[in-house]
Amino acid sequence: MIRYFIKHPTAGNILMMATIAIGLFSLSSLNKESFPTLKPSRVQVTVAYPGANPADVEDALCNRLEDATDGISFLKEQICDARDNIAIFTLEMQEAGDIKAFYDDINAAVDAISDFPTQTEDIIIKELGRVSSVANVAVTSENLSRSELKALTEEYRNKLLAVPNIPIVTVSGFSTHQLQVLIFPDTLRKYQLSVQDIANLIASQAIELPAGVLEGSETSLQIRFDNARKTAVELADLVILNTAEGGEIKLSDIARVEDRFEKSEERVELNDIPAGLLTINKNTSDDTLTVFDAIQAFVDAENQILPAGTRLTITQNGAAMVRDRLQLLLKNGWQGLLLAALTLFAFFSWRYTIWVAVGLPISFLGGLAMMVMLGVTINMISMVALLMSIGILMDDAIVLSESIAHEYKKGKSPYDAAMDGTKRVLAGVFASYLTSTFLFGSLLLMKGDMGQVLGVLPVVLLSVLTVSLLEAFLVLPHHLMHSLEHAHHKEPPPLRQKFEAVFSRMRERVGQLADTAIAYRYVTVGTALAMLVFSIGLIATGTVKFKAFPDLEGNIVDAQVLLPQGTPLADTEAVMATILQALDTTLETLNKNESEPLVKNIQLTYGSHSGVPENGTHLATISLDLLNTEERNTRMVELTSLWRKNSGDLPGVLSVSFKEPKVGPAGRAIEIRLSGDDLDKLSTASWQLQNWLSGYAGVSNLLDDLRPGKPQYSVQLKPGALAAGVDARSVSAQLRAAYQGLKVSEIYKHREAYEIVAKLDSQPGNELRDFDILTVFSKTGESLPLSSVAKITEKREVARIGHINHKRTVTIYGDVDAEIANTAEIIKGTQENFLPRLREQFPELTIAFKGEVENGNETKFSILSGFGLGTIGVFLLLSLIFRNYREPALVMLNIPLALIGAIWGHLLMGLDFTLPSMIGFVSLAGIVVNDSILLVIFVKHHVEEGMALHDAAGQAVRDRFRAIFLTSATTAAGMTPLLFETSTQALILVPLVTSIVFGMLTSTMLIMLVLPSVYAIMEDFGVVRLGAEGRDIASQEA
Repeated sequence: MIRYFIKHPTAGNILMMATIAIGLFSLSSLNKESFPTLKPSRVQVTVAYPGANPADVEDALCNRLEDATDGISFLKEQICDARDNIAIFTLEMQEAGDIKAFYDDINAAVDAISDFPTQTEDIIIKELGRVSSVANVAVTSENLSRSELKALTEEYRNKLLAVPNIPIVTVSGFSTHQLQVLIFPDTLRKYQLSVQDIANLIASQAIELPAGVLEGSETSLQIRFDNARKTAVELADLVILNTAEGGEIKLSDIARVEDRFEKSEERVELNDIPAGLLTINKNTSDDTLTVFDAIQAFVDAENQILPAGTRLTITQNGAAMVRDRLQLLLKNGWQGLLLAALTLFAFFSWRYTIWVAVGLPISFLGGLAMMVMLGVTINMISMVALLMSIGILMDDAIVLSESIAHEYKKGKSPYDAAMDGTKRVLAGVFASYLTSTFLFGSLLLMKGDMGQVLGVLPVVLLSVLTVSLLEAFLVLPHHLMHSLEHAHHKEPPPLRQKFEAVFSRMRERVGQLADTAIAYRYVTVGTALAMLVFSIGLIATGTVKFKAFPDLEGNIVDAQVLLPQGTPLADTEAVMATILQALDTTLETLNKNESEPLVKNIQLTYGSHSGVPENGTHLATISLDLLNTEERNTRMVELTSLWRKNSGDLPGVLSVSFKEPKVGPAGRAIEIRLSGDDLDKLSTASWQLQNWLSGYAGVSNLLDDLRPGKPQYSVQLKPGALAAGVDARSVSAQLRAAYQGLKVSEIYKHREAYEIVAKLDSQPGNELRDFDILTVFSKTGESLPLSSVAKITEKREVARIGHINHKRTVTIYGDVDAEIANTAEIIKGTQENFLPRLREQFPELTIAFKGEVENGNETKFSILSGFGLGTIGVFLLLSLIFRNYREPALVMLNIPLALIGAIWGHLLMGLDFTLPSMIGFVSLAGIVVNDSILLVIFVKHHVEEGMALHDAAGQAVRDRFRAIFLTSATTAAGMTPLLFETSTQALILVPLVTSIVFGMLTSTMLIMLVLPSVYAIMEDFGVVRLGAEGRDIASQEA
């Protein structure tokens, strides 16, 4: 087939153009995102239980849900979050499971539960991870009421959903819209009515029902009974009772009716203006940038026609990060490609260089087509894989082109040179492809969330590598043949002749250095081993530190505030005012270093804190939209540190965290889970652990998820209550109706749902007095003071109870400033110096490390185990090719030598060794093994030609130096722009590239010295012997 494509005048070009066309056609189908989307693995079950405290929810809901789902196939973990009024039950699936079957099994198990309390509301079951956020649109107005703003926000939600390419829009910033019937306590006693009685009266009067059809001889009429009340004024005018004198009692006579939102703390302000928030999400199949462009166009068009004082503003723009990161990689990609091409041009004619370099875009386009078929998106990891492939693709092309050029210099015709040169390296290049497949394929075994993120890399590499192999053998030789025909009988330019002369002298000196290394082979190998041991020691001693995942710089910063539960909203507002004042002071300093204001938008959200599984008046969050990372000079850590300092001490505040809101794929830096049964012991152990961790410099935002809840009244019946005509069920129902409220009905007004709710009215400041004199009704209708039939005590329980796999838990969270401290060292110090004492004090508790530690270890060990399997596969493959076990061992020798450069590169660059660093090293192994294969093959060829082994090894270095040098030079050139990239968006990529570039440069030099030396040592020990004709007897015997 190779001969056919070389000789055929158009076959190679047709294959090339077809690959380009398919690749270009596939570009429009490639979705773009920041990181690869994780495969859905969690299902969430939400059960509302109005009026219940966490202990009630734990007993009535969590225990039942856990028991019902224990037998689910592929269940990894059960997490039940028992809060006031609600249970949130999350089930995580093992990686081997199928999410659809997992969801169906859970749905069936939950449906089978028959003993939930009657007060629980409809169960919601949903699969998590199907959508991701693109951006928010804030609807702000200085002139509208809250109700009008909600209506306008809902209107814009419907408009956005009508726009093509905008799939999911949700409204936030408002709680449930209600018409609240607030019943005067005195009227209950006056008319001998309970809240339930009044709710029933409203429901029996405020009715809107179809009543049938009146059929006439000429026409038919629809009959409709319409006594509905859809406004506060209409509802207040509803007649609900008659007096004995025949008068009418309207609802307004016994209650106030207000149009309001259920929770006053659920509100949003943008730049000090009330706002409604529209969150735009995308499905996994949607393109982030396409969705955002549609949002931007819509907002721009609407702002042109909105009245003064009303505006749409894009906030929390996640698409900006995607665009910045992709542009960064594109910029470095074309720069690297240009440098690699210029490196080639130093060795070959421009025509020859073009055809060698053109294989890159052809392979890229073919790889992109395969990515579409495999469901891979354009993201940071896949783009890095494309950049990494430059060196690998150049390796194949350089080996082939160098071989053809070598044959041509022997005086052969262009056709014979192309044919013989291709045949000469065919076995070696194909073996290199198979070894790369084994090593890159081993990365597909990575586990955990980070494994899913980084697992895209081998898929892309193997796709491009496969296309490249076909291009190298079926397209490139034909084009190189024509390039040689144009250069046939032409003298190279004088400058190239001088360069070739200089390079030839350099090659000879390297050959002489290899001869010297062979002569002093034991010193050479011993020095290399010492360097390897010393390099590994740099990591073992912590000189080069390990960190699972580099911290990435974003464009959003949050200040999240947590106060004690039960804190009035006014107190929370005062704290937020102080923090906003501190922000103004901070920006006065930092804006001096910026060309435009550092902060674009300030969003204030009450009742929200992403790090706390609670809601209420004691929570609030300030979110800042910053200038893009490429446009600002201020690092995020500078902003948060100065903001925290200027905020000072905040009395009464439990926690204030200044941080980027999104957690990276590695999880939280500190996440330690304590499990047991006794909440008091869990709380004490958590406090001690937090106190220990706070002693480390660089640790911030420490917080656990076990805190006191709101103060509560505990009501228990007194002896004799039954004789008075009341029981526990009737009293609790009346209390729930009075203070939780009763939902009378639900109405729709302008496509918005309203609830009509009846509850007891309490004037501000009189709530406790009203409770003291609250009246309950006996079975006979007699009114009784609550205090006469019930004992009331005040107590305080926890705000939330966490359950994981049937055990109560408390989890400690924290962040680590990577510029000050190292997470691995903090965890190691805690395990060695503190946890033994904690376990001795609380032997019944179980301690587990989650977040970055768990995810990092899971992915790290899967990389190492996969790499081990990959190297075994490579060794066995090479054993088949070389027909012995000695030369495969020689080939594999280059892998540890590459580790020397990778480690020292991190030390010189001042970087931590990370999981991307490990991925870079595994990828590097696939590159450097290829050089070793061809070097060993050349040694064998020279031995078979009759040369002594020492001389054959030295000559093989000379013969392969040009190709090895070119491979290393083009790889380094292709990745050098990214290696020295100063953008904070490149922090995840620089360690990966450092492993490849420094490892490649080091292994290039060492392999040409160490491998021949080891070959000579093997001869010294009789492992390799020469026969009379100079043949490798050991190989033949094997």
